Amino acid sequence: MSPVMDEAMAAYWARLDTRFPQAEEIFEACMTEALATLTPDGIDAYLEVGRSLGKLGRGVEPLLIFLEEWPSVARAVGEDRLPAIMELVRRLQKSPNGKAIAPFLQTLAPVAKRLQTGEQLQHYLDIVLDFMERTTSSIHGFHTTYPSPGLPDFFVQAPTLLAQLNVNGLRQWVEYGLRNYTTHPERQKDYFSLQSADARAVLQRERRGTLLVDVERRLDLYLRGLWRDADLLIPYSTAFDELRKPVPYYDRLGIRLPDVQDDVNGVSGLDRYRAMLAHMVGHRRWSTSQVADNWSPFQRMAVEFFEDCRIETLLIREYPGLRQLFLSLHPKPAEDACDPEASSCLRHRLAMLSRSLLDPDHDYRDADLNDFVMRFHVLMEQDETSTRDIATLALAYVAKTRRPSDQFAKVYFDDTVIDYRDDNRHLWRFIEHGDEEDSFDDKPRQQSEEEIQGLPPRHYPEWDYVSQTYRPDWTSVYETLHPAGDAADIERLLQKHAPLAKRLKKLLDLLKPQEKVRIRYQEEGGELDLDVAIRSLIDLKSGAAPDPRINMSHRTDGRDIAVTLLIDLSASLNEKVAGSEQTILELSQEAVSLLAWAIEQLGDPLAISGFHSNTRHDVRYLHIKGFGEHWGDEVKARLAAMQAGYSTRMGASLRHAAHYLSARQSDKKLLLILTDGEPADVDVQDGRLLIEDARQAVKELDREGIFTYCISLDPRADEYVSDIFGHQFTVVDNIARLPEKLPELFMALTK
Repeated sequence: MSPVMDEAMAAYWARLDTRFPQAEEIFEACMTEALATLTPDGIDAYLEVGRSLGKLGRGVEPLLIFLEEWPSVARAVGEDRLPAIMELVRRLQKSPNGKAIAPFLQTLAPVAKRLQTGEQLQHYLDIVLDFMERTTSSIHGFHTTYPSPGLPDFFVQAPTLLAQLNVNGLRQWVEYGLRNYTTHPERQKDYFSLQSADARAVLQRERRGTLLVDVERRLDLYLRGLWRDADLLIPYSTAFDELRKPVPYYDRLGIRLPDVQDDVNGVSGLDRYRAMLAHMVGHRRWSTSQVADNWSPFQRMAVEFFEDCRIETLLIREYPGLRQLFLSLHPKPAEDACDPEASSCLRHRLAMLSRSLLDPDHDYRDADLNDFVMRFHVLMEQDETSTRDIATLALAYVAKTRRPSDQFAKVYFDDTVIDYRDDNRHLWRFIEHGDEEDSFDDKPRQQSEEEIQGLPPRHYPEWDYVSQTYRPDWTSVYETLHPAGDAADIERLLQKHAPLAKRLKKLLDLLKPQEKVRIRYQEEGGELDLDVAIRSLIDLKSGAAPDPRINMSHRTDGRDIAVTLLIDLSASLNEKVAGSEQTILELSQEAVSLLAWAIEQLGDPLAISGFHSNTRHDVRYLHIKGFGEHWGDEVKARLAAMQAGYSTRMGASLRHAAHYLSARQSDKKLLLILTDGEPADVDVQDGRLLIEDARQAVKELDREGIFTYCISLDPRADEYVSDIFGHQFTVVDNIARLPEKLPELFMALTK
């Protein structure tokens, strides 16, 4: 370095005005990059900001990060964004969030490279500022005291998030976390560090690109129509594994595809899916597995590349247009891009070979490569080729082109990943199993008896009326068979209401199906109506025009209705009814017993279930009677053991009840809800939230053809029940008359 340059560098160092030895070690290299990147005004701002960061009192880390990262940030979004960035740093410094300055600056460069414009970066800074203000809390409400729990984790994950989302998607993802976890510090940290299931589910919802779920039907038709193949298409997520991205594959359970695909190189996400499916269909048709125990990883990799090209050549013969699709997605590595003295060029050579085998216009000059391209095409000119034939050619290629540098730990990966190809696990079988081998034919692990007895939860979304969106997989519903008690208790209740049962039976007889009903005066029918036929004959003999409707037919006048009774078993059922010694739970048992007896008389299929909840993570759904069960001692014993406890998360229970009711093959489906209060749970502060979710659930059921009706025992029900059920409800003011009212109401609904 020249003395003049040394003097200039010393002058710059003096303007930085810091004594950190760590900064001095890197300053010259950083300043050299800055001088090559920034304008003179940008250099002045660079040194001034560095001076300010060095005197923040946060140690040397913010200064080091800024000196190293700012030139690349300026290249991506422009020098003029520095004041806005420093304004945010000052806001962080003045708040309790000073520790978040380092992760903010550390991830600023990759964030800027993703956003690419200063305007987009400003949107990102606005999101960060809103995040900080809404999650930095205080004790007395005047001065912020506690730092934001999730802000540092958000900065760490920002590059990952922006790799999957645009700025608007990021805003929606952040808004979801702030709205639901502002008052839960630990859950907030889990969400913004991408550890919680909610964070991942919302990220999937907001991701850009072509979602597999949106094109699954079209891809299924593509498989069946063009390839005469069909299988289950199973998505896997590509959003969370940064070290080793999953790749497509197939096994006995189905075809695994990425959950989302972006458009690349002018190829749509849908066409990328089609390329993946075509490639795997080719393997399913023409590939056979090989014993891999005695082959090295290099040999196996070469066989996979050659076999992939053989399969795609056969596919192109069937549909020539696939060549352009494959070449658009296949990388084209430069011939001299990899230095064999510095890194392993094995993947680079194989990627070039793969490209040249598919592209007749390739311009690679390597003699060995062109020799094996010719030998490949000579082999493919034969009437039939096999995986064994191509493996022999691949092994010859390995023997001819092996280099000492292939063993280097540093492997050259640029332009070598062919992401529409599967992982070729189907090509290999192992005779001697080792820890590293995953057999394609392994049998699934047998579940233990305990695992079989315990059903996994079903997850349902929950409606957020504030954002007008669903919270995906928000509630966990655990279902089980209700414990049994003493069936004699229910028999005593039925005896107590024997006079009412006798009166109900007369009404039930009128509702019972009358089986076949005769339909007279039909020109065409199943049999002759003698009375009409004789009258028509008399008219004919008398010279009058006879009535031609001398036949009759029959139709079945039956009922085809399936009913589910859903009972709210929250803790409030333990309260005593005013003016009575009975609890609401006991009166509910009497009413449900009479209703079940009445429906049994009619022969309608009936299911009875109860529910209660203890936060969204624990919604309990208790089966008391199934559609296929008769009103017998087992059902009565479960009903006798009913107990009340916890809270009322109604929307999740309605969706779960509809899951079973919608599967019934009935003309009419009726869901009755017996409840004594409004939807509520201990983890919900907004009183309207669960009411609006239940309302949305009722709308969902209505779209499925399920008629929902509420019987409320709450004297204050008029304040909210119509918001949920519209006009489909009855409020029973005199709860003591519930055993009489419930069966009568059912009969009125099903006349």
